[in-house]
Amino acid sequence: MDWFARRLLDWFDQHGRRHLPWQQHIDAYRVWVSEIMLQQTQVNTVIPYYQRFLQRFPDVSALAAADLDDVLHHWSGLGYYARGRNLHRAAQQVVADHARRLPDDVAALARLPGIGRSTAGAIAAIAYGVRSPILDGNVKRVLTRFHAVAGYPGDAQPLNALWSLAEQHTPQQRVGDYTQAIMDLGATLCTRSRPNCGACPMRDRCAALQQDAVLRFPERKARRDKPLRAARMFLITDAAGHCLLQQRPQAGLWGGLWTPPERAADATAAAVCGEFRIDLDDLQGERFGALFRHTFTHFHLDIEPVYLTLRATAGGIAERPDLCWYHPTAAGQPLLGLSAPAAKLLASLPRHDLE
Repeated sequence: MDWFARRLLDWFDQHGRRHLPWQQHIDAYRVWVSEIMLQQTQVNTVIPYYQRFLQRFPDVSALAAADLDDVLHHWSGLGYYARGRNLHRAAQQVVADHARRLPDDVAALARLPGIGRSTAGAIAAIAYGVRSPILDGNVKRVLTRFHAVAGYPGDAQPLNALWSLAEQHTPQQRVGDYTQAIMDLGATLCTRSRPNCGACPMRDRCAALQQDAVLRFPERKARRDKPLRAARMFLITDAAGHCLLQQRPQAGLWGGLWTPPERAADATAAAVCGEFRIDLDDLQGERFGALFRHTFTHFHLDIEPVYLTLRATAGGIAERPDLCWYHPTAAGQPLLGLSAPAAKLLASLPRHDLE
């Protein structure tokens, strides 16, 4: 075992996190769900989602048998919704092709939807004790600083160098603990903006620290201004407070989620009413809400809400499978995956309590 792994495991034995919910009663399913949720999401954000998700879908069979709307409902607010869709698809493949057991082979795991090389390695190491290097964001930061690896870690040459270093340091023994430990080190001490180098077990040999350049590593991607797009969302509500929602296509932004109909920034109420066969004489009122911004990874979206109120209760408008009438507060509503803007806009509607 090399110095890096030995020093890291000694630190982990004294200071490693062992209280997180996915570290209790470890099995491959629980590790897998946690690893997917933790992609690009902070631990404190993930914990309540993870607990609710496991309560509803306690094993891979329950997840595979669930409706996608149910899965996305329990993912709503966590973001990056392709993760939830892929989790559902992968569960169905595990049930169909792997006898309800996640494979212990890294290559087989990596072939499942949403599981890349690093996530496959983490599942195999933590759940099955298989020696398999990982390279998530925390690990990249630790290795980049320890070895002062130049370049943006997402580019091919630095990335290949980091995989080689990850392979070099991963020990034959205690691979599950080592995997937890290197992720913990990046999450708790070797953080991006305020690293606690004084408490770091790697400080004696950290190249970035020796160069007094810790904050220079890892190098950032060249920054580009995000483009700006605009849209209108039409909140069509009936006299009882039901709101018309439309399901997004499975591919693309908010795939499979439900939102108020989103149209171009210059779309008119007349055009939208015509699309849904609503007589303009049935409209009681129209008003525009305050513009707000939703930011995606690659662009900003400015959303202008348009509130259209019908005089009567919902009739036969929602006759398509991608449309439904949804009441924000009524009991017995179907479990729907809602985009973050949809949840925000539904909360802005006047309250209509149903008997």
